[in-house]
Amino acid sequence: MNKEGDLPVAYIKWYDFTKWLLERVENFPKSQRFVLGARVSDSALEILELLGQAAYARKGRILELLETAILRINGLRWLLRMCRDQNLFSNRQFGHASMQMEECGRMVGGWKKQ
Repeated sequence: MNKEGDLPVAYIKWYDFTKWLLERVENFPKSQRFVLGARVSDSALEILELLGQAAYARKGRILELLETAILRINGLRWLLRMCRDQNLFSNRQFGHASMQMEECGRMVGGWKKQ
């Protein structure tokens, strides 16, 4: 798996979502950028790392990595909900993020079942 085309679609989708999310976090007010924004950024990047590790892991380790990624995705859902409740995301941005996370979550779940 050397080329991007060889990577699982779930990884590519999460990469794109993380890029979008980090751009939004940059616009958080300073008071929240280093509190809630840092948690959101760290969570999204941790999930990206887990999916990247799963893409290159041995068969026995893939399941563990994907289960951890699914748990982290569920935790990030709540962080994004907190962002919306704190008016750090517009309803439109939250809707987009929710749809992207739902799609990626389903893809990771499908990857896990393979």
